Amino acid sequence: MTPPRGFPAEDLKQRTSAAQALMAEHGLAALLLTTEPEIRYYTGFLTRFWESPTRPWFVIIPATGDPIAVIPSIGAHLMGQSWITDIRTWAAPDYEDDGIGLLGDALSEIVPASGKIGLADQMESHVRMPLADLRRLEAALSPRSIVGDATITRQLRMVKSEAEIAKIRHAAGIANRAFGRVPESVVAGMPLSEVFRRFQSLCLEEGADWVPYLAGAADAGGYADVISPATDTPLAIGDVLMLDTGLVWDGYFCDFDRNFSLGHPSQDVVAAHARLIDATQAAADIAKPGAVISDLFHAMNRVVNPSGNAMEAGRLGHGLGMQLTEWPSIIPQDQTVLVPGMVLTLEPSVTVRDGKILVHEENIVIRAGGADFLSAPQSHDILVI
Repeated sequence: MTPPRGFPAEDLKQRTSAAQALMAEHGLAALLLTTEPEIRYYTGFLTRFWESPTRPWFVIIPATGDPIAVIPSIGAHLMGQSWITDIRTWAAPDYEDDGIGLLGDALSEIVPASGKIGLADQMESHVRMPLADLRRLEAALSPRSIVGDATITRQLRMVKSEAEIAKIRHAAGIANRAFGRVPESVVAGMPLSEVFRRFQSLCLEEGADWVPYLAGAADAGGYADVISPATDTPLAIGDVLMLDTGLVWDGYFCDFDRNFSLGHPSQDVVAAHARLIDATQAAADIAKPGAVISDLFHAMNRVVNPSGNAMEAGRLGHGLGMQLTEWPSIIPQDQTVLVPGMVLTLEPSVTVRDGKILVHEENIVIRAGGADFLSAPQSHDILVI
């Protein structure tokens, strides 16, 4: 069943109330949101217009009450369809004052002179406005201060609601079906660039809203990396083809890959792929509330890297949701405790031989009883074209 698009206003209000409770704990008089996922998380404002770097967008979450949108006038109609009613606009772009005066006035209204304004400042965050405008805003707000947001939004986004999980599961289902159709449309001799184009078409045919991320590789007995763009090199018998997609449905990503052997796979490839499946399952088996992220890393690493050598990949998975990759990273240093509602990727990699690797990735959600696969888990046998 296809989940409904968007979210009820009550869900978005609950997110805002949860943020305000944490703001009170950390002594913040307001949160200033400047990026697409932050703003969409609280408002439901979904648009591809963020692809343009020209216009800044701002939303303020006050200590009490509803958020305030300070946005370019071109976005007023769409924001007006959300639950937000206080929408303040300017004609952007404005080379003299691109919304900063309006934003400063709004913050000054709701933040006392001694108040602190939280702005995301930790890993995986950024401030989406020119540095000169940020400094101008700080000067205009003084003696109020802009400080870190205590990772409030990151904490809230890390645990998904059932409605969010349903959207991610639906996106994964679309990718499952597209991957299932790869053998019918890919043949030896086809350029990898054409494979990429055809796979993106399959994703759209199966129901994706768009496919902002597709990476992959194809080479004999494995591949050297998993982030290169497609080349026009033709596929050959003996190649391993890997496709890794992050497609979007209603603003939520899936993110997993599949490996295919062109013709009968070598014993090295067969063994490497089976080990990846074992590693993924080892992590899934212990992905239960109370475990920590580093437990998942060690469970996979013991299977794919029994020697314990340093791994160039750095991490073996990550959070997933409104963005292709979210907090946390599955690394030895991460002590984040797993709780129900966290959506993660499990992404082990293994060296085959001569510098070639294979990578496998699945998507799971943490439930009270353990891991629930959102992507269709693969068997030990590599898929053959």
